[in-house]
Amino acid sequence: MDPRTHTALHVLKGAARKVLGVKWTAGVYEEDGKGRLTVQLDRKPTDEEILLIESEANKKIQENQAVEELEMDRSEAESRWGDDIYDLFPLPAGLKRVKIVQIEGWNVNTCKSTHTKTTGEVGCITVLKARYRPARQQLEISFSVG
Repeated sequence: MDPRTHTALHVLKGAARKVLGVKWTAGVYEEDGKGRLTVQLDRKPTDEEILLIESEANKKIQENQAVEELEMDRSEAESRWGDDIYDLFPLPAGLKRVKIVQIEGWNVNTCKSTHTKTTGEVGCITVLKARYRPARQQLEISFSVG
């Protein structure tokens, strides 16, 4: 996994949360500088909202904010952030320690992948396509980094 593309998923999720109020990630995919973030959403977003997600993500990249990786007891992470650390794909029930990635005030998730040290290292996010799947109530945002 490319740390830039993977970190871009977290940046994009923060932007989608800010613009659309999404909470749950339903899936992620990344390969060769491209990725797809799938989030749960109960309506089709407007074209303007998709453009705003891209804009907000790139503002966060320009801020060059720190990307923190923390390891802690699962109970401590849940105490600090509640269920915000989780996505729709569950962690094993017996897992006692978790790795947390945090872009403070923007995105926090359990995540075992490698990340950049700052958002600025991502470069730039370009939204290539947004597809809403009403039957699943999911929004897929395909993007590239560079």
